[in-house]
Amino acid sequence: MHVVATAGHVDHGKSTLVRALTGMEPDRWAEERRRGMTIDLGFAWSTLPSGTTVAFVDVPGHERFVPNMLAGVGPVPAVLMVVAADEGWMPQSAEHLAALDALGVSYGLLAVTRADLADPRPAIEAARAELAGTSLGAVEAVAVSGVTGAGLPHLRAALDRLIARLPPPAVHAPVRLWVDRSFTIRGSGTVVTGTLGGGRLRVGDQLELAATGDPVRVRGLHRLGAARDRVEAVARVAVNLRGVPKDRLARGDTLLTPGRFRLTELLDGRLAGDPASDLPATLTLHVGSAAVPVRVRPLGVDTVRLRLARPLPLLIGDRAVLRDPGRHHVSGGVTVLDVDPPPLTRRGAAAARAQVLTGLDGRADLAGELRRRRLARATELTRMGVPVTADPVAGDWLADPEYWRGLGDRLVEEATRYVHAHPLEPGVPVEALRRMLGLPDRGLVEALVRPPLALRAGRVTVGPVDTLPEPVARAVRRIHTEYADHPFRAPEADRLAALGLGPRELGAAVRAGALLRLADTVVLLPGALDQAAEVLAALPQPFTLSAARQALDTTRRVAVPLLELLDRRGATRRLPDDTRQVLAPSRTPPEAGAGVRAEAAPPVPPRRLP
Repeated sequence: MHVVATAGHVDHGKSTLVRALTGMEPDRWAEERRRGMTIDLGFAWSTLPSGTTVAFVDVPGHERFVPNMLAGVGPVPAVLMVVAADEGWMPQSAEHLAALDALGVSYGLLAVTRADLADPRPAIEAARAELAGTSLGAVEAVAVSGVTGAGLPHLRAALDRLIARLPPPAVHAPVRLWVDRSFTIRGSGTVVTGTLGGGRLRVGDQLELAATGDPVRVRGLHRLGAARDRVEAVARVAVNLRGVPKDRLARGDTLLTPGRFRLTELLDGRLAGDPASDLPATLTLHVGSAAVPVRVRPLGVDTVRLRLARPLPLLIGDRAVLRDPGRHHVSGGVTVLDVDPPPLTRRGAAAARAQVLTGLDGRADLAGELRRRRLARATELTRMGVPVTADPVAGDWLADPEYWRGLGDRLVEEATRYVHAHPLEPGVPVEALRRMLGLPDRGLVEALVRPPLALRAGRVTVGPVDTLPEPVARAVRRIHTEYADHPFRAPEADRLAALGLGPRELGAAVRAGALLRLADTVVLLPGALDQAAEVLAALPQPFTLSAARQALDTTRRVAVPLLELLDRRGATRRLPDDTRQVLAPSRTPPEAGAGVRAEAAPPVPPRRLP
């Protein structure tokens, strides 16, 4: 199935021509029939000689109903331009053509009607001259009479040739169905109609109502007046929705594939038509079947920023029409360049933004988007209409390669600077680095870590972690010397203070494996745990705390936390009568998560820094 819209001046025979081609009445409403003009959108269809089905969107031609015309033309790929032979080119012919040109419609036919009333050649020549300078360019022209039927076979053949040139529909694209009619059928509920320009619909599908984000379920589908289980683009389709009141939907609303579109109230676009500086501050944007007031901010000669009165599900590359309803004037077409533009808060930001926009053509380009945005989520780019063909650097984050390399260099610099400034800390907290680099996600910092950096316990370290600053290493060596013959005795707090070993210095020494911490200010030499297990294994089993203290030649201050640590390591077991027995070999494995080394440590060299 293919869809073609009609366009042209009021009362030039568009509906009569559609009726003659299809045998159907496109003017559905009594008011339209009474007045003899199409006020709203009419629909009819026919089978062409090739067997192809073509559906016509019969749009109104009167100036007052141009917004309805734009709603009908917006979603369809081709147009049948209608001009009457006895009247020729007229004002609404020009406005319709301006709208078609603004939308970038490039596939069309020219039908000159009422060929039975006047010589069609002058009207054909005049219309072709008008069309030549637009997106339609040179089109095939056919003279017809909807009353006598003259020329209709030639028009059918021309329609076949037109349809053969249309690009293949994007049947794998997400659904974005612009609603052009909404009504209620007794026993069925709410029904909406629209032109399915991409994707496919099935009965039972869940869609999303763009205006509210609410989920809706497809209860039934109709195409060409018959019920269908499935409809593929391009097609005129009626969708019966389950559990949705009619007043929730109106022309300009959209039904979407969930999660595949983002709503935007702000966009940057390229204008084709009036100079940007000549535009009034407020215009109406026509896109799909929607007509939304917008505030216009010129950026460059042909680039503008538009703020929409209500958000729409727009994609990069969408085409829209800017129209001044007060002057009944099409100001031009807009190609959407960016649906998530940066704020313009600094002096000169608008001019700089215009310079960036000069390099954009409305084609979604992943490399270009990453170059401009530096970092972006794959899901967000997809919702903008950008095809994602690269692998994420972390989670679903994508990065510009050059920017990502620069971040890696900065990470090394910031981590090294931090370690120099905080030598006693076990590296830089990941969250601190995230703030330093201005990144939106901790996962990005973690993904950037490469040698000589390492990630340990939520911190990024630089170089070896078992080294200490020289003053701390010197104090630790003094403790090793003083307590070598008494490995189970712990320096008192005043001795630690005299050596310059405060809480931070002790923490650094413990993390480096140079000391073994039993309590806040109770530290032993790193091999003390294994030595203690050997000594206790030689005692009669089980043994008391007092026996252990005497065997270890230490104080209760040390013996209690030492035995508790051996219990946790599984080297000893505390019995109900508060005695203990040795269970494991004298060499005990380090406790998971203890963060210390139990083995004898080699002499502690000064901490090495890059």
